[in-house]
Amino acid sequence: MPTVELRFSAQPEHVRTARLVAAAVARRAGVDEAVLDEVRLAVGEACSRAVGLHRSHGIASPVTVVLTEEEKAFSIEVGDGLVAQGSDASVTGAPGGGGPDDPDTDADSEDEMGLAVISGLVDDVEVRTGADGGVIRMSWPTTPAVVLP
Repeated sequence: MPTVELRFSAQPEHVRTARLVAAAVARRAGVDEAVLDEVRLAVGEACSRAVGLHRSHGIASPVTVVLTEEEKAFSIEVGDGLVAQGSDASVTGAPGGGGPDDPDTDADSEDEMGLAVISGLVDDVEVRTGADGGVIRMSWPTTPAVVLP
């Protein structure tokens, strides 16, 4: 199970690099060419979301992107490093409890919109929060390489 791990500081200019790396590794893993644009867009959206969370919450740790080639699938996990505080549901992308005067309401709306875009691009997506922060896991089927005689 070959794995590539990418870690970058939460700067918007690094998102493009993550998209390019994800597309290259996905291509090598056997993801269909027609799906590579969706991979790029989904990774860009997930990384932009993670960068936004890092910047708005003052998180100094890097954004992580783990690209894994499995037997019949290719998966990408984007980690945001935002550890859940108490019962704040907004870190997982679920609607938060903020009212109209809550300054985080706009950020929560952007977060939810980003998750909606990712869900529209990827059939197999999972959003979870753990001790190390939030993770968006996306996966795509791969086709076996054809060996010519």
